[in-house]
Amino acid sequence: MALHLVKLSVGATSVKDHRDWVNERVRQAKAKGLPAHHIHITRITPKRDVELLDGGSIYWVIRGEIAARQKLVAIEPFRDKDGIGRCRLVMQPKLIGVSPRPMRAFQGWRYLDPKSAPPDLGSAEASIARMPEPMKRELRELGLL
Repeated sequence: MALHLVKLSVGATSVKDHRDWVNERVRQAKAKGLPAHHIHITRITPKRDVELLDGGSIYWVIRGEIAARQKLVAIEPFRDKDGIGRCRLVMQPKLIGVSPRPMRAFQGWRYLDPKSAPPDLGSAEASIARMPEPMKRELRELGLL
């Protein structure tokens, strides 16, 4: 059964902002002749890697809400030039919008049970996803979304 991670997208102000950042990272990888994957480096290697790679995703928290996800492709532990253990979380570059769910800030990453993961946005909801982020937040606060 798949297991997911949840991680803060530090500095991103919207899903579009995060998507632009991912696209730039993928463009840089392609320019270096590397596979078109999005790679995030973290210090701790997840211990439940088998479950994560069985269809798991990284759910991104953007401005206090779980807002999007990316499918995990690989988990690659390594040592950096200073001998410190690190881990590459390799993801597909496609960012999938999810039904926003509030989440408080935290450090690192957390496991996310599939039953607790927010659902992907459907086609009707995709048009809402294209709205400017401040407008969506205000509509949600008013109970209209």
